[in-house]
Amino acid sequence: VFFISGRSNESSYSNFIILREFIADSTALSVREKVSFFYYILAWIVLVAKVSFIMEEMKIVQLDVQDVRFPTSLKSDGSDAMHTDPDYSCAYVTIKTNENVSGYGMTFTLGRGTEIVVLACKTMSKMVVGLKPQDIFKDFASFWRKLTSESQLRWIGPEKGVTHLATAAIINALWDLWARIEEKPLWKLLVDLSPEQLVSAIDFRYITDVVTKQEALELLRSQQSVKASREAALLQKGYPAYTTQVGWLGYSDVKVRELCAKYLDLGFTAFKAKVGQDLKDDTRRCGLIREAIGYDKTLMVDANQIWEVEEAVDWMKQLAKFKPLWIEEPTSPDDVLGHARIAKELRPLGIGVATGEMCANRVIFKQMLQAGALDYCQIDSARIGGVNEILAVYLMAKKLNVPVCPHAGGVGLCEMVQHLQMWDFVSLTGTTEKRLIEYVDQQHEHFEDPAVVQKAHYMPPSKPGYSTKFKDESLRDYVYPAGREWQRMFKEGVFPAPTD
Repeated sequence: VFFISGRSNESSYSNFIILREFIADSTALSVREKVSFFYYILAWIVLVAKVSFIMEEMKIVQLDVQDVRFPTSLKSDGSDAMHTDPDYSCAYVTIKTNENVSGYGMTFTLGRGTEIVVLACKTMSKMVVGLKPQDIFKDFASFWRKLTSESQLRWIGPEKGVTHLATAAIINALWDLWARIEEKPLWKLLVDLSPEQLVSAIDFRYITDVVTKQEALELLRSQQSVKASREAALLQKGYPAYTTQVGWLGYSDVKVRELCAKYLDLGFTAFKAKVGQDLKDDTRRCGLIREAIGYDKTLMVDANQIWEVEEAVDWMKQLAKFKPLWIEEPTSPDDVLGHARIAKELRPLGIGVATGEMCANRVIFKQMLQAGALDYCQIDSARIGGVNEILAVYLMAKKLNVPVCPHAGGVGLCEMVQHLQMWDFVSLTGTTEKRLIEYVDQQHEHFEDPAVVQKAHYMPPSKPGYSTKFKDESLRDYVYPAGREWQRMFKEGVFPAPTD
């Protein structure tokens, strides 16, 4: 009854684990237990048939988009050398079907401009509404190309900027929908897809000089036999994290010290600080953090694209005494050769280069990887064209032996990237060496399935979906500009009310 009545509270993969254990112990079963086992199998077949029927009849009937913003600039949360007053925000997409299931996705923004991404999502919705999810998922790469290659819209891209941010929001919502239909967390949905199914979701156009579809299949097939043991290890230990919470540029020295102590107590061993506005101040702040965490812990620094190439090299030579593992986004995210030059100059000092948070698409990632411009590849779950394109970057990084350390911290980013990195561990690389997921303790309370970090490790989500659904109350408060909290702040003069 549990399996055939409605949508279960447990995800399907938990039921598979039960079944596997049942089979393993079948030699000791009594007659009564064997009969129960038979009905268990029958119920499972009925469930699979039911899901297949729902998928066959399901149709997308509506795509809604909301502008959701949080006033993080009030406390300098998220502040860095380039973005001094961010209000963490997102364009939030809800894809509704004619069945009792919806998908939720987003792309990250910093306040002003979110309304432009919302409009782009609405414009692109015409290519989604009316389709059957099953038709999308069975040839996801073709759908992705259609969405990114619409003959008129692509002129204001192509595959970059506002239209690509909108693509990410819609694609992320579709993956969330798929995971909810299958009643699996997204990482598990990805893990359970066959190599052929996974590769069918990826558009290999423009990247076959690094990895072809056949090479991708071989990479994935070679890992099949060890996936179960890796998954068990992941469920037990989680995935290691580092924190940027201690290092926002607008924080006082007192607050930085307090946060270092807090996150050391929580078990963190890797910390990131923002740099780039003033060398003297950076020297003082890096010294302060090193004093707090010691030299047995890992320190990274992030300039958020503020420097010229030569300036980046000279600046980091001055900060080398603090032994940073990497310098993140030292210059323009489009400057492939500039990153390569910086990486070449800094490697003898033991400093790597990390970037990717604002790479426009898989092609820029390809060039960065080919040029040796990256020591650490930083995918962002809401920057390039959603899960499909991110999978392509993971495959290229694997082929060229560059570790992936996802960017996170913004609205929903921690919730999303954990799924991607966990898939990478189970299905592709099998290691956490030189790999960490960024963690920032902000906005998690607004999600129905927030990221859970224990002893500096992300614990695998167990609820169906991509962990992207907002709580209804949070939407009532923070949809911009009509949300209750925004109306209160406008009335009190905390923020100026928007004008038409």
